[in-house]
Amino acid sequence: MPLNVPNLITLSRIILIPLIIAIFYVPDDWLSFSGKNMTATAIFIFAAVTDWLDGYLARKLNQMSAFGAFLDPVADKLIVVGALLVLLYLRRVEMLVALIIVGREIAISALREWMAKVGQAKSVAVAFIGKLKTLSQMIAIPLLLLDNDDLLGLVDCSVLGTILINVAAVLTVVSMLYYLRKALPYASARG
Repeated sequence: MPLNVPNLITLSRIILIPLIIAIFYVPDDWLSFSGKNMTATAIFIFAAVTDWLDGYLARKLNQMSAFGAFLDPVADKLIVVGALLVLLYLRRVEMLVALIIVGREIAISALREWMAKVGQAKSVAVAFIGKLKTLSQMIAIPLLLLDNDDLLGLVDCSVLGTILINVAAVLTVVSMLYYLRKALPYASARG
């Protein structure tokens, strides 16, 4: 495991997951409920920025590694799943939406592993629909964590976050079907 700057940044993202969850267990006299929301939102946004930063630094410093290529998507999935668990606990996201998103992540991770074993990993490389899904999630989750009725007088975070997480759930299904369709010829060829 090469311990370089990009990989350390990715590992820090994984370390932030329990922190997002733990914030909501802090006594209210330590941190108000709105303070908890703001803190969890800030940590999630910081983690999202580090996702961009580790990839940028890996390319810029020529420190790309197989370990980093493995760890980065794992960290992304873990931070989303951790945040969704918090949102379920807070009743800010529907269980079906969370199940769709988490189930897809597990299924597509398994599909990518299988496709790599049959030498067809590039067949299920990240597609544009997957990037749209991720973008929708990465905007929805901080809005739902913040849960503010009036952000800068412009938007109701809860309403917009709910709309975007539902869009993400639809895109999740569409992207999963896309990846499964790409893999289907290899499944029938392998028996």
